Amino acid sequence: MKEYQTDRIRNVVLIGHGGSGKTTLAEAMLYNGKAIERIGRIEEGTTVSDFDPEETKRQISISASVLPVEWKNDKINILDTPGYFDFVGEVFSSLRVAEGAVLLVDASSGVEVGTEKGWEYTSKRNMPRILFVNKMNRENADFFKVVEKLREMFGVSIAPFQVPIGAGESFKGIINVVDMKAREYKGKEYKETDIPDEYNDRIAPIREMVMEAVAETDDRLMEKFFEGEAFTEEEIREGLRKGVLSGKIVPVLCGSADLNIGVETLMDTMADYLPSPMDGAEVHAQDKDGGQIDKKLTPEGPFTAQVFKTVVDPYVGKISIFKVISGSFSAETPLFNASKGEKEKFGNIFLMRGKKQINVDKVVAGDIVAVAKLQNTVTGDTLAEGKSDFIYSPIQFPEPSISMAIVPKAKGDEEKISGGLHRLLEEDPTFLAEKNSETGDLLVSGQGEVHIEVITRKLSSKFGVEVELKDPKLPYRETIKGTAKAEGKHKKQSGGRGQYGHVWIEFESLHDLNVDIEFVDKIVGGVVPRQFIPAVEKGLREAVKEGVLAGYPVVGVRATLYDGSFHNVDSDEMSFKIAANLSYKKGMKDSNPVLLEPIMRLEITVPEDYMGDVIGDINKKRGRILGMEPREGKQLVIAEAPLAEMFKYATDLRSMTQARGSFTMKFERYEEAPPMVTEKVIAESQKEE
Repeated sequence: MKEYQTDRIRNVVLIGHGGSGKTTLAEAMLYNGKAIERIGRIEEGTTVSDFDPEETKRQISISASVLPVEWKNDKINILDTPGYFDFVGEVFSSLRVAEGAVLLVDASSGVEVGTEKGWEYTSKRNMPRILFVNKMNRENADFFKVVEKLREMFGVSIAPFQVPIGAGESFKGIINVVDMKAREYKGKEYKETDIPDEYNDRIAPIREMVMEAVAETDDRLMEKFFEGEAFTEEEIREGLRKGVLSGKIVPVLCGSADLNIGVETLMDTMADYLPSPMDGAEVHAQDKDGGQIDKKLTPEGPFTAQVFKTVVDPYVGKISIFKVISGSFSAETPLFNASKGEKEKFGNIFLMRGKKQINVDKVVAGDIVAVAKLQNTVTGDTLAEGKSDFIYSPIQFPEPSISMAIVPKAKGDEEKISGGLHRLLEEDPTFLAEKNSETGDLLVSGQGEVHIEVITRKLSSKFGVEVELKDPKLPYRETIKGTAKAEGKHKKQSGGRGQYGHVWIEFESLHDLNVDIEFVDKIVGGVVPRQFIPAVEKGLREAVKEGVLAGYPVVGVRATLYDGSFHNVDSDEMSFKIAANLSYKKGMKDSNPVLLEPIMRLEITVPEDYMGDVIGDINKKRGRILGMEPREGKQLVIAEAPLAEMFKYATDLRSMTQARGSFTMKFERYEEAPPMVTEKVIAESQKEE
């Protein structure tokens, strides 16, 4: 592939609801650009971008793919992203390096949640975009209904540049309302034709809408429009590009990626109207003190870049994919990781097209390139020629929303699991893996159940370790509600020196669950010698690590040592420690022990329509609503609920709100568990023992 200058590059992200046809569209674009000889099919597992075994098996995109293709005088770096919400992190990292977006809409399903989210993500970044109404050959495809819905939801910036000829089985071409030409397809071939007469009435108001949009980009054009003068072709193109770049115009195109109808026109529109890297917004960066500064993408000056994707391959090693933001990059460029303050060594430089590597000598600012085996570099890091006084702002990924415990199928595989997860974390920063020191569980937290399943499948396929997923153990606590006095006596004679320790301790509730045990010494008259009192306290502190109900740590207890006895020869620290433990077991049982469960604070953001379902569900989960407030056109519900009921809440909320709801959850406090829960937990504990 030849070297392209910055103004001839287009970095375009494909986003949309799962199943709207992003991967098939990418295939058609690669075919049109002669990068592949035949269009691959998702069902057959032959597409360029879905090459991971999990993607082939599930027939969905899991990871974003970079697909460079040459089109006429330009190079388009297509970023094909997953539509499934568990893999939204891939969308976020791709949006960081794209200047423009193509948002796909299924012509028969219309505007879906993924369409709304794609619009929201691109709006936040003020990103110029094109809407492509795909699958016009499907049954129930209705372009005009989709456009109407798009305008209703997203406003008057929606401007149809095309109208389909036919729909469903009769879909055979497109009419371009900008240059007033029609294209009719027969198989792979098409011919330019006059616009069929029956479409004239339909096209007239749409063309008027487009001309009005052109007029609004410039005062001179507005004047011309009101005077009824026709625009020249050059004025139309200039006005449209200006409008698209500013976000005032969002072109709507149509076609069928399956049949490769309308895809060439879409590629022309991407090249003509979407921004080059030099037209894109400034790149956010941070100085040494963390202050925000903005950097302009420029082919001038020293090389800097940001890594936006890491691919871990057990055979090839780690591949870092980055976008050059200033200067140029070649095999001779010295490489320094400015985020870590470390020099890096690399071999050849290459472009990625799916899993295929295309060696290149040099790339300029705005282009996307990859190198292998960087030791210290992870996704989000800034690369430079030498030491830098700034780094590019890290990519913001969503917080994980669901956790599962991961258990090896074979004993002794813990080390392999840990190593595999560490490598996968380099590839996917949207999940977390950590050992819970209290329960001993190795927890994997991700964006959804499918996300966590995919991680475990990759552990198996890439690192050869088989695991099972289980619900995590809950970090329950135990405390007491009553008061009891208990004797602890340890007496042992076995020839030679014996052991003797004897204590009376009163156990009562401290009413403070942030403290495990408060020890009070009320010994008078030396009935327990001073040198043994610390041993009594130590024995109690060790004992409260395990409660008498189900073996969970104890909190909120006051233990008062008030009496005891000793033996001049046989008493020692160990004897009093054991005596304290005996007193603890009896005293805790006699002072009304109770189980405490963790209560979480929830902040749930949902559209108004789903409020009833969400509130009803929280009540079913033994939760309580604390309040509600409007938040950016939605409602914020603040609630509390026991953690035991919330493990699968990410899945439940997604299902209740068609994925339109989101939530955050954090620990609030411990509360007494209801008898039903207590009985179940005690039964499970006894079963484990």
